[in-house]
Amino acid sequence: MASALFKPLELRSLRLQHRGWVSPMCQYSCEPETGEGVPHDWHLMHLGSFATGGAALILTEAAAVNAAGRISPRDAGIYNDEQAAAWERITSFVHRHGCADTKIGTQLAHAGRKASTYWPFSGHQGSVPPSDGGWETVGPSTGAFNGYAAPSAMTEAEIEGVIADFAAAAVRAVDAGFDTVEIHGAHGYLLHQFQSPLINDRTDGWGGDETRRNRLMLAVVDAVRNVIPDSMPLLLRISASDWAEGGIDAAASVRLARAAAEHGVDLVDVSSGGAVAHQQIPVGPGYQTGFAAQIRRETGIRTGAVGLLTSTIQAEHAIATGQADGVFIARAALRDPHWWLRAAFELGHDPAWPPQYDRARPRHAF
Repeated sequence: MASALFKPLELRSLRLQHRGWVSPMCQYSCEPETGEGVPHDWHLMHLGSFATGGAALILTEAAAVNAAGRISPRDAGIYNDEQAAAWERITSFVHRHGCADTKIGTQLAHAGRKASTYWPFSGHQGSVPPSDGGWETVGPSTGAFNGYAAPSAMTEAEIEGVIADFAAAAVRAVDAGFDTVEIHGAHGYLLHQFQSPLINDRTDGWGGDETRRNRLMLAVVDAVRNVIPDSMPLLLRISASDWAEGGIDAAASVRLARAAAEHGVDLVDVSSGGAVAHQQIPVGPGYQTGFAAQIRRETGIRTGAVGLLTSTIQAEHAIATGQADGVFIARAALRDPHWWLRAAFELGHDPAWPPQYDRARPRHAF
């Protein structure tokens, strides 16, 4: 029987050779010597290994749309020409060497109140103070996340400025050779902060009822959709549940996904959590695929599933049973950058291998 995982998928004019993709994974590896937010050899190696490993689509780590939107001082950006040129080097490598006609997209992001934090392997935790290279953060309201520095509530002008920054970053992404862009509306970052009633306590046009709390998310979708080519698909990552009483739930996420589709989103990348520290997540294999399945079933929009999907059998099952249109692989890809070539062998599919590696193509056992 033909593999569901290795069936091609078309999103607008973008043809993906199969349904196994790379999830965005922050590397926290930009360095002062190479420039603020500028990706370098580490990022080329990291992302390039997935291209030679058979991934059909690679999404980069979150690329901040302005300097204040970086999660940490070592996070990547796409808000200036130096960063865009560095990304172009990476997209060119992926397009040249991807053995599954690999496509690459970038994730446009703003961390909001969760910005200016220490990177995980820094030896420190919490917010980076301005005296140590950090900056003042912003959010919909002044509430802080789990002991981080309190943000300032964004003004109308600042909100409009962020929308414009997302659009400008999308233009740079197109010019840098990306095949698609994903808007990061999940994990407690800025757009999710505006969406969640656990965080957003504004009483103006950007807060209050669900429509107004979703307003910034959809305004960014509109801004990005308007500047990228009609032929280019637009992806949106959401947190389908806040996993906390009074927060976003599956029904609210279905409504958001339906609205996003009406505004030009082609696929929803369905994750969850990240808004508040008191979340209670029942983590386990495939614990988020039910959200992707519900959104797909009730809205008709295409979805991507993510979250502890590590095995070939899991990935194949998620696609074959209609839970999602694609599977985003994360930690399993870090452990095995050739995950997709292994999966193809296990499912009886025979993809192209990099010619330099063809002598290692398995005949009887991987």
